[in-house]
Amino acid sequence: MNAPDQYGVVGHPISHSWSPFIHGLFAKQTDQSLVYRLYDITPENFRVQVLEFFTRGGRGLNVTVPHKEAAAELANELTARADRAGAVNTLVLHEDNSLLGDNTDGFGLVTDLSKNLGLTVSHQRVLILGAGGATRGVIEPLLGMEPAEVVIANRTAERAINLASLFADLGAVRGCGFEDVGDEPFEVVINATAAGLSGAVPNVSPGVIGDHTVCYDMSYSKSATPFVTWAIERGCARAHKGWGMLVEQAAESFTLWRGIRPDTGPVLAALGMK
Repeated sequence: MNAPDQYGVVGHPISHSWSPFIHGLFAKQTDQSLVYRLYDITPENFRVQVLEFFTRGGRGLNVTVPHKEAAAELANELTARADRAGAVNTLVLHEDNSLLGDNTDGFGLVTDLSKNLGLTVSHQRVLILGAGGATRGVIEPLLGMEPAEVVIANRTAERAINLASLFADLGAVRGCGFEDVGDEPFEVVINATAAGLSGAVPNVSPGVIGDHTVCYDMSYSKSATPFVTWAIERGCARAHKGWGMLVEQAAESFTLWRGIRPDTGPVLAALGMK
């Protein structure tokens, strides 16, 4: 009997990740023989240890904070959406031992927003907090939903401005510092920062939250995240954690690796999301 194929997720920190649980359910549902593990790798060791994983027979990796841009540099080839994002969250080993880099984050986010949450983004003003690899992966598909405007706000304004300029051909998008977002409420506010891992919330005006605002935290936990708590305290219409995005992007990665698409419904239900 052949040994199960090896997959995993690499990040730093990574112990909080539910990806092994999710991919384990996908594998059982689709009758795939695989093992999926957590790999805590520091930025300075990322390249060497990821290449070692594939040299030892690994078949694919998910990539999370803070390695998504480094993964884009490591891959031999990028899909169009990963190339556009300049960030990779999925590495696939080809038969010729070359690495394909893809980004399924945007697919996961828009699928969760539209299919699972029933949220309409077209003609709405959208605020994204953070200008790192997580944001890079979702701007193109978000703009594809035809919002009125996407504002990218970041602690360092220059990074947000530069990132927005890369996607200006796709729609109305601009970048600014947290302090320059203003006080006008947005219809959708998405937290793409890792501030919640240290219990913090991006330093933006509470005026960006109105009683009609839908808030979404790309981070996830069984209890309320700091951003979700902050948003609810400021009277948003509703606030969601990123469980659906996590499951939907994982399904897209699984499909790339195994050639079979799992059903996300039972996994969302197992996580208490349905």
